[in-house]
Amino acid sequence: MSKSLQKITPFLWFDHEAEEAARFYTTVFENSRIEAVTRYGESGPGPKGSVMTVAFELDGQKFVALNGGPAFKFTEAISFVVNCENQQEVDEMWEKLSSGGKEIECGWLKDRYGLCWQIVPAVFFEMMQDPDAERKERVIRAMFQMKKFDIAGLEAAYRQQ
Repeated sequence: MSKSLQKITPFLWFDHEAEEAARFYTTVFENSRIEAVTRYGESGPGPKGSVMTVAFELDGQKFVALNGGPAFKFTEAISFVVNCENQQEVDEMWEKLSSGGKEIECGWLKDRYGLCWQIVPAVFFEMMQDPDAERKERVIRAMFQMKKFDIAGLEAAYRQQ
């Protein structure tokens, strides 16, 4: 019997930190686990027995991490959005993922491995659906003043008359 495969799986290229990164990410998100680790054999290109790939799952989303060497680095051109229900979750995700990394702006951060994340409260997306263009503009201006999203600040801008 064949297992059901996820149609699209993000594949993340690391220099040599694939297993370390996967273990870190599985501590950040609930319902996460390492699924499989494969190792390089005689034909390489990595040293025999070293980690080649790590299949892991973050809250139901499958990923694969590869130790492919230093040829490629992550850029801001690709990021993962973490949808948060409240300020407590925003704060928790921000603290964990930015630790050892870099806070950017507008809810963006780069983690210790160089991967970019957007930590966004669900209420922000709701505000952006409002047909009132002035409200949306106030929220966007407030967002541009933030690194980590502050829901109270967004709501104050949204309600401002």
